Order: sequence, then structure tokens, then C-alpha cells
Amino acid sequence: MDHPLIDLINARIAAAEQDGAFDNLEGAGKPLPPCDDPENAVMNRILKDAGAVPEVVSLSRELARLRAELRDTGDRTQRRRIIADLSLIEARIELARGRG
Repeated sequence: MDHPLIDLINARIAAAEQDGAFDNLEGAGKPLPPCDDPENAVMNRILKDAGAVPEVVSLSRELARLRAELRDTGDRTQRRRIIADLSLIEARIELARGRG
């Protein structure tokens, strides 16, 4: 079933084409860039523009932060907590990668 406003949408697009609204667009006449996941392309673009990253990337960043904290901490209690957190993050990375 078509969208209820499809006729209006098509009329507006046709009018814009006649007015030259689509002339001189960046990339006009060039092929579209390759897309690995065309069904989710719009969603992936929105996530990328919002700064979303895959779980493995965010976990790796947290792992790097914890390692730096461990290097800079001399307190034994803090070091034990950080090491435990490191272990948990490493396990989550393995699960996210599908190895767990």
C-alpha cells in the first residue's frame, strides 16, 4: 500500500526538479558510494552522525582508560579494584567479539 501522501510527495519532487532544485548537487552524475548494509544504511548513518560506536570500540576505550589508571595508582586497594574491572572489561570484549 502506498503512503497516503505519495501523490503530494511526487508532485513536490517534480516541481523541485523543474525549478532546478536538484541541479549542481554535490556528487551529481557520480555513482553512489558502496554500502555494506543497504537495508540499514539510514540507521547506520544516523548512529554515526550521533557519535555512536560499536560496543567493542567503547569497551576498548574503557580498557585503555583503566590501564592508564592502573599505571598511575599506587594504592593496593585501588589497584585490586582496577584489575577486577580490567578483567570484566576484557571478558565483555571477548563476548562482544563473539568469542565468549
